Amino acid sequence: MRSKGHDAVAKAWGPGRSFVHGLGAGFLILALAGFAVAARAETVITSHGISTFGDLQLPADFKHLSYVNPDAPKGGELSQWAQGTFDTMNPYSAKGLAAVGSNIMLESILVGTADEIGASYCLLCTTMEYPEDRSWVIFNLRPEVTFSDGTPLTSEDVVFSYETFVAKGLTDFRTVFAEQVGGAEALGPNRVKFTFKPNVPWRDLPAEVGGLPVFSKAHYLANKLDMEETTLIPYLGSGPYVLDKMDVGRSVVYKRNPDYWGEGLPINIGQNNFDSLRWEYFADGNAAFEGFKAGVYRFRTENSSKSWAESYDFPAVADGTVIKAELPSGAKASGQGFVFNLRRTNWQVPKVRQAVAMMFNFEWSNQTLFYGLYDRINSVWENTDMAAVGVVTPEEVAILQPLVDEGLIPAALLTDPAVMAPTSGERQLDRKNLRAASALLDEAGWPVGDDGKRRNDKGQLLTLEVLNANPQFDRVITPFVENLIALGVDAKLTNIDPAQFELRTRDPAYDFDMITDAAASAYFSGSELKQYYGSATADVSVFNKAGLKSKAVDKLIEVVMAAKTKAELTVATKALDRALRAEGFWIPQWYKSTNWVAYYNMYEHPETLAPYSVGQTTTWWYNAEKAEALKAAGVLQ
Repeated sequence: MRSKGHDAVAKAWGPGRSFVHGLGAGFLILALAGFAVAARAETVITSHGISTFGDLQLPADFKHLSYVNPDAPKGGELSQWAQGTFDTMNPYSAKGLAAVGSNIMLESILVGTADEIGASYCLLCTTMEYPEDRSWVIFNLRPEVTFSDGTPLTSEDVVFSYETFVAKGLTDFRTVFAEQVGGAEALGPNRVKFTFKPNVPWRDLPAEVGGLPVFSKAHYLANKLDMEETTLIPYLGSGPYVLDKMDVGRSVVYKRNPDYWGEGLPINIGQNNFDSLRWEYFADGNAAFEGFKAGVYRFRTENSSKSWAESYDFPAVADGTVIKAELPSGAKASGQGFVFNLRRTNWQVPKVRQAVAMMFNFEWSNQTLFYGLYDRINSVWENTDMAAVGVVTPEEVAILQPLVDEGLIPAALLTDPAVMAPTSGERQLDRKNLRAASALLDEAGWPVGDDGKRRNDKGQLLTLEVLNANPQFDRVITPFVENLIALGVDAKLTNIDPAQFELRTRDPAYDFDMITDAAASAYFSGSELKQYYGSATADVSVFNKAGLKSKAVDKLIEVVMAAKTKAELTVATKALDRALRAEGFWIPQWYKSTNWVAYYNMYEHPETLAPYSVGQTTTWWYNAEKAEALKAAGVLQ
């Protein structure tokens, strides 16, 4: 499950049996109808972590992570940029704009690694105990853990944090949590137990409760904090960084806690190397880039192909002062795309959405605007082996057939290849797609009039507003809007600031037709899918921007959650991927399989980088000699 402001990479964990061997439709129908209560296993496992499938990669006595420099020096500052503004240090409320890093002070009992999918290791705990069926879990907390003010972190804080999230957390988060977790109980000062409800899959739950942030109960109560409200008082946590200073809406700085309790833990060796982490806020990307060139901040992740191709020709790059690097990445694609607001009647008609999607010309955009640097996204699980490919396999048919029989999905999903994003020709306006889209809108009851505009039988115009908070996207959205106008849609681009964007795209407003967002998922997905795509939370979720409500998707999410082996999960995820793509709630955009970064030549990174993270805030370090040389040359002030 996902809480706003927590780790953006959702994770799931659990063991299992094979979907592929000996699995009949009867079992699958039962799985779709509801989960049988598993018998309580007698064997209790005690471990230093937990994995979704198979053994943990790291043994209990590991010395450090494989992608760190254990001898990395400590010191210096890493400075980056953020867009827009902020007005709160509470990352767990739907109100306000939280500062970047506002959850950096908090730790969780378990923590994942950046080179292993579906694994989580003890951080605040020494060991964890759980039965084979994973119906409960006990965490044995480290007695030496302290909050940054020196007070001990105990099981009472863990229980209080959990109960606060359940009572005050984001509505979609606590709705899903309430379905699965029975409660938390302090068994002693350093021992806490979570019990899970019957009739739900338990595969992921020990890791999910272990992944909840833990904050100080005493500090929360003393400062009269409210998780549902904005505040400039950060939560008191046990993490390696604490808030140093902030200029509200302009910059925020976190400093390394010299008394951090966990400095010597093997999982922390070679990490948290900077003395301070700073983020400078800019109104837009162009201003931020000029700030980088001027040295206002010194590390930049580049997301603009135009900037990457054209703008790094300034002297500092030529003389080696600034390093421009393309780093490998094995991460799942973000799922970025244009997302329809399905809460609005116009966009509830599949043919209308399909027609609109045909007007975005990725091929022309990639060659004309992106220098051919991007690949197209088609799948919610793009760049993983979870993505549906081609026609269905017999194992996928076994999952999807009951939904076809119930009339919840079209029979074509059993015979046609997985839905792919529309393709276009070399010209901005593809005439073939224009004709096809016109026919779809005619069939959907939106004929074109003498003025070139499309109206329904009530005389209402077919209007579409693309809401945008990033001016750099104008060059992408404007041709799309022009193509829509050629189709007869009364389309327009509306630019607003990030604060307005947040207000218009959240509950209860949802005041938009289309935005750029992400069709999100974890690599190994679980209950977080209910927040992203579930019907129960669609009208309150900060993640399900489309407002997707599909009985078929709901049932397939349950099958994904019930998967007990990687083979089962892969098949179930591919089936869900097919159904999500067939819903047509988004127009997939693009991704790149590498990371573009630029940084002043005083930062260094391990020779072996983690496959799933650049890791600049955690595993990189500051070279003091190089920094002094840059200062002596007048590059840095």
